[in-house]
Amino acid sequence: MKRGYKKLLVFQIVIILILLLNSFVLSILTDYKMLAFVLILLVLFKILFGFEKDRHRYLKDIILDELIFLLIFFLLFYLSGLILSFARTGNYYTVKSMLTYVLPLILNIIVKEYFRYEMLQKSEGSKLLICISVILFILFDITNPIYYGRFNSNYQIFVFLALTVLPAISENIALTYINIKVGYKPGIIYILATKLYQILLPIIPNPNEYIVSVIRLVLPCIFCYRVYIFFKKDADERIDRDYNKRRLGSLIIPTLIVIFLVYITSGYFHYHAVAIASGSMIPNINKGDVVVIEKLDGKFDNLKVGQVVAYKYGNIIIVHRLVDIVKVEDEYYFYTKGDANTDIDNYPIRESMMIGIVNIRVPYVGLPTVWLNEL
Repeated sequence: MKRGYKKLLVFQIVIILILLLNSFVLSILTDYKMLAFVLILLVLFKILFGFEKDRHRYLKDIILDELIFLLIFFLLFYLSGLILSFARTGNYYTVKSMLTYVLPLILNIIVKEYFRYEMLQKSEGSKLLICISVILFILFDITNPIYYGRFNSNYQIFVFLALTVLPAISENIALTYINIKVGYKPGIIYILATKLYQILLPIIPNPNEYIVSVIRLVLPCIFCYRVYIFFKKDADERIDRDYNKRRLGSLIIPTLIVIFLVYITSGYFHYHAVAIASGSMIPNINKGDVVVIEKLDGKFDNLKVGQVVAYKYGNIIIVHRLVDIVKVEDEYYFYTKGDANTDIDNYPIRESMMIGIVNIRVPYVGLPTVWLNEL
């Protein structure tokens, strides 16, 4: 082994030992401390090994293809929210949140990917050094989860492996390959896009943690495979930027459609679309129809007997016709009935349960959602 390789190997092993210490003894490398740690490593790396310039060809082509890939993923992911439902993210737009969480996250991503790039450049194709660098960056991702994790049973160990370790392995292998092929910039874009949407977009799909784990496991593999295929092509096939730009342009309309669908189905805006899962309103509203609810926003004086309304009963949204309104002191109580039912619903609907008025019906559009929910 070359002398430079041995020095780099020792450097990597020392970092791994520090990260293991952080994982099992004292978790101090969090947020800005982790950023400071990586910056110190970069300075030491510069002193010991020097830096390389990023001279990779086809960088712009890969980034353009990456943007198309990510846009398609987010289109499909947000469409899944029509079935899985949506959730509102926390408020990260305060100065405190930006400084304590968002900014260190962004800086950590940028600095770590650049550090990965410089380390891989100095590895010069050594499989041993590349493998150790993958292990090193996996530890970067799981060091704090290890420290704060609970491993009192085999099930808890399995959950940790499935939700944390396996996605970290997949992401770091893919990012290492992409870094070797085209440098650090595509990796930075990929991680920023897949991490920041969860905190910067106000509404996100709400899959369970296992689906999120599968996405984190599979998505980097697909992107890595796309890069692999790109470099398997002939030179003439690679440089077709006009084609990629046309593909990017063709996604604008589907993106706008998805934004509109998210707007009316998420339940966080003035209009809310829901699929009807029962036949209680036949013949006027059928099972599988989608209705658009106009939220009342506290304007209960606008309600009239005979209108079709939507209200929340437990965790279920029910769409029935309003048959009576009773005001007791300063609060309204509403009584409803399904058009196909013989009896009035045997409970009053309080103001806090009422969502809004149904004025628009779209036949059959909600059938796929109803079928999936019945599986």
